[in-house]
Amino acid sequence: MKNNMFIGSLMAIFASASWGAMFPVAEHAFQYISPFYFTIIRYIPVAVILVMLLYFIEGKRSFKTDGNGFRLWFFGTMGFTVYNLFIFWGQNLLGGPGVLLASIMEALAPIVSILIVWFVKKSRPHAFTMFCIVAAFIGVLLVVTNGDFSVLFGLNRLFPLVILLLAAVGWAIYTFGGNEFNGWSVLRFSALSSLYGTITATIVVTVLSIFGMVEVPTLHEVYMVRYDMLFMIFIPGLLALLLWNKGVEILKPINAILFINFAPVTTIIIRMLQGYPISVYEFSGAAIVCLAIVFNNVHQRMLMSKTSLVDKEQAA
Repeated sequence: MKNNMFIGSLMAIFASASWGAMFPVAEHAFQYISPFYFTIIRYIPVAVILVMLLYFIEGKRSFKTDGNGFRLWFFGTMGFTVYNLFIFWGQNLLGGPGVLLASIMEALAPIVSILIVWFVKKSRPHAFTMFCIVAAFIGVLLVVTNGDFSVLFGLNRLFPLVILLLAAVGWAIYTFGGNEFNGWSVLRFSALSSLYGTITATIVVTVLSIFGMVEVPTLHEVYMVRYDMLFMIFIPGLLALLLWNKGVEILKPINAILFINFAPVTTIIIRMLQGYPISVYEFSGAAIVCLAIVFNNVHQRMLMSKTSLVDKEQAA
């Protein structure tokens, strides 16, 4: 059991750290191609590889949706269309500061998921959880404003912030999806959700290109980001997706979600190594978001322990 927990933890750490590394890599790629084509060029190979793995490992039967076709499309669209298109679009709109903010928004997904549960199930969070939510958003504001809150009144910062928030919502909803397919393997859910979501993202980008809203990259431009794409496809794309979903299965969501903090931490380390100056406001904001996630997780564990104790006393 302990070995399984250790392995699950390593899986979650690797996945989160690789996601933190992908934002600095994306910044380089955006010098040549748009974030929209960056997303689909990255995920089409990932989807193809996952589908091939699913076919050879689990066979044709695993491609049947068992009546879950719409749900697969919905969760796949949230994770591979809304999240991936919006997180890189928002990052690109903000330029240099968007690298760290995009990573923080990914880490913010657990907080966003609480708000989603509140909205959908009408289940109001505990007062302490509400405090953590407010604290997390204050942390985000510190990063996006860099201490100058007047920038929130300008569309050049406010609009990208909304885009990044929508991306966090997409990732939070996709994370819920893994619990909706009981009896499915991690590979099956990952492959089919990525297939549905990537097809949707490709259709969206194609339509935008037809109407001249997104520029189609040349072969030379794609060639210029070949190393970026190799990293994005195989590390944060393919390997991290499988390891994260498996890690969540082993650790359970309440434990695994703590490791998402490694994403902004990794981003900060890489940015510092690149010579990018991390301001006190950016560092403080990232720390506040991470602490809000940790403290809320501890609080949830305490509530679960009390509930379990009460249930035992009643049973006795």
